[in-house]
Amino acid sequence: MTKSQITLLAIFSLFLIVGCGPSSEDFQSLDHSNMNTGASEPDEEGFVWQTEQFADLKIVRYQIPGWEQLNQRQQALVYCLNMAGLSGRDIMYDQNNRYNLRIRRMLENIHTSYEGDKSTKGWDRFETYLKRIWFSNGIHHHYSNKKHIPEFGQEYFDHLLSSTSTECSDEIRSVIFDPAVESKKVEQDGTLGLVESSAVNFYGPGVSTEEAQAYFASIKVEGDRSPVEYGLNSRLVKTDDGEIVEEVYKLGGLYNDAIAEIIKWLNEAQNYTENEKQSIALAHLIDYYETGDLEKWSLYNINWVQDTEGDVDYINGFIEVYNDPLGYTGSYETIVEIKDFEASARMQTLMENAQWFEDHMPFMAEHKKDEVVGITYNVVNVAGEAGDASPSTPIGVNLPNSNWIRKVHGSKSVSLGNIVGAYDKASGGGMLSEFAHDEVEMKRVKAHSALAGKLHTAMHEVIGHASGQLEEGVDTPKETIKEYSSTLEEGRADLVALYFLLDEKLVELGLMKTIEVGRAEYDNYIRNGMMTQLRRLELGDDIEEAHMRNRAWVSNWCYEKGEAEGVIRKYVREGKTYVDVMDYERLRELFGELLREVQRIKSQGDYEAAKNLVEGYGVKVDPAIHQEVLDRSEALGIAPYGGFINPEMSIERAESGEIINVEVTYPDNFTDQMLRYSSMFNFLPDVNALN
Repeated sequence: MTKSQITLLAIFSLFLIVGCGPSSEDFQSLDHSNMNTGASEPDEEGFVWQTEQFADLKIVRYQIPGWEQLNQRQQALVYCLNMAGLSGRDIMYDQNNRYNLRIRRMLENIHTSYEGDKSTKGWDRFETYLKRIWFSNGIHHHYSNKKHIPEFGQEYFDHLLSSTSTECSDEIRSVIFDPAVESKKVEQDGTLGLVESSAVNFYGPGVSTEEAQAYFASIKVEGDRSPVEYGLNSRLVKTDDGEIVEEVYKLGGLYNDAIAEIIKWLNEAQNYTENEKQSIALAHLIDYYETGDLEKWSLYNINWVQDTEGDVDYINGFIEVYNDPLGYTGSYETIVEIKDFEASARMQTLMENAQWFEDHMPFMAEHKKDEVVGITYNVVNVAGEAGDASPSTPIGVNLPNSNWIRKVHGSKSVSLGNIVGAYDKASGGGMLSEFAHDEVEMKRVKAHSALAGKLHTAMHEVIGHASGQLEEGVDTPKETIKEYSSTLEEGRADLVALYFLLDEKLVELGLMKTIEVGRAEYDNYIRNGMMTQLRRLELGDDIEEAHMRNRAWVSNWCYEKGEAEGVIRKYVREGKTYVDVMDYERLRELFGELLREVQRIKSQGDYEAAKNLVEGYGVKVDPAIHQEVLDRSEALGIAPYGGFINPEMSIERAESGEIINVEVTYPDNFTDQMLRYSSMFNFLPDVNALN
């Protein structure tokens, strides 16, 4: 060994010791005297909405308005659907990364077994790392896709392992501590290899991007006007002889044990369904889980869309494809919902006028639908969530995702009313005070932003996602605009909402009393897209998440195109940067121009235009602005991300086995709920057998 090699080895060894977290500090006592737990003050009824804050996350609780208005059978139905959802919880962990379950179970074992000093910095850092894994359903950040790196060092980790007689292989250790191993959950830079560079577990070892794309192209039926969602419920693997095959998520297939539990609870839910349509849809969902047949999934979605009469509804399955770098495989997700009839009645107007909005889109004529069918929109109150929807949840959902089913049979859109309400009750006004450019903007936003946000969500889900059509013979967006399909679709739906929020038609329909509501949403959207959402990124990072990208490319494109006219002004006052919408009507025109172009890109499958739009305006970040946003946000002490503790339910059964009573409680300890879930819904075997 040469002298230079010895020197390099010494430097590398020092990096391993120092670079994996502050080791010597881990054993020091934590100073609790000035610590803020992040819990909010109780409201007037004594309910604490935010329970804690750690890392860049806050934990919130939500209630279930309307629960007492449900009858006994409906409450039993909610319970069974919720148990079915939670039974598949571990599927989401394994889908996100093949090491997730092994790491989570090892860390949970340490957490429950360790009897040493828990007042140290090291233990606090260990708990924070485990909580981040629970929050993200794995070792990667739920939004940025970057791997969580522990702040505790390997010396302290070895102490925890030895103190609890826990074993950790070198392979798992490198996954935890080495930033270069499994570094990004979803890679969106096609030049790096979308499949090869993504840590998600939708593709087995050795499967290349080209092989995966070729496989999906080979199974597609040309000219099929009612195609299944190819690859939605499977992992693509390479056999020993080099053949690419699908491992299907089904009874007797991949994730068998968890799926068996899901089926068990869905079967019991059949005993309490509210009507025949609901029962038929549920039967098709069970059949799909039993067989893995995507034709049965299509049949389920058709029947589910038509089931609009009950008070209870649900989302269940492998649904959103954002986590698949190629946009085929769905992440496991469930939401159980109760209709909010008063709020939903207000939204009936949107459904009844869907064709008017389609007719008045700024699209090219051939990209408009002649007839918008089957749209339903409800405000709902969530009763339980699991998988991709928990702990971090959407606030609105529009399904199904199949284009032909949406066109022929329609879609369902929901706004999660109690989730939005809980966010509002747990949030403060600090960000608005810091980043609003003047008192006029602050007053406008404070007066109208609650309604503006609700209308934006409704328009995004109901009108946005249901609008437009592909040109004849053009393949689906996942096949044409590929890795940009998700962010283009979310941006398209946002642009629909923004375009109409400044239309007097909404005042005429009674959805808002003044156009100031639309202006408030323009203020919020531009401020967030150009500045405040950057607090969710670490300095130097590109924007990766689809929704963050779409807000960026919409805002930055409009700023650039309207800069010469002064449509949006960016300026510095007393060392702080602000953005100010100067011409709302012209900004609306720019939203319309961009919406027309985005619809053209989707309708014609223009990959290069999609790439230029997203990469040109939605990925790169001005480092100076980024640093400023981080500094100003950090001073406020407000976590940029929020997630939820779910309500919990207990039941009483008659001697016959029938559920005769369901009690709801609202736990307030995130750690306790996560450990309880891991114990109760531990249905997947050792993942070494799966991977």
